[in-house]
Amino acid sequence: MSAAEQAGLRTGEVAERAGVNIQTLRYYERRGLLAEPHRSNGGHRLYPPDTVALLNVIKVAQRLGFTLDEVADLLDAGRRRHPNPDLRERAIGKIAEIDQKIADLTTIRASLTEVVDARCDSLTNCTCADCPIPYLTIGTTRPPGDRA
Repeated sequence: MSAAEQAGLRTGEVAERAGVNIQTLRYYERRGLLAEPHRSNGGHRLYPPDTVALLNVIKVAQRLGFTLDEVADLLDAGRRRHPNPDLRERAIGKIAEIDQKIADLTTIRASLTEVVDARCDSLTNCTCADCPIPYLTIGTTRPPGDRA
């Protein structure tokens, strides 16, 4: 390790090595995901070399579907060895969330496929027979018992 690395990595070096931009780095600092770095005599931020690894962990967690708030909680629990739910339990919850999104997207896809197959051409004035869009009757029918 060079003397420069022992002293710390400058902002641009960390950003480049981690594949993030400088604004992301500063945002993560403000959010508390990264500790505030030490400053050089000239006022430059100097990050410890393990900051690059931490940024890579954050990026992996985001790719796995965790929000930054969830990542912050996981990092905090790991740092303090707090008895909060661990990664495995949170991953199980995330899988359930993803499964629900997949089910919702499957329903939306099926509805859109019906629209395409029926050759619908308008959301409000569709001329296809047996239009699958339920919105055509909204506002034109009255609930039972409504005499207005």
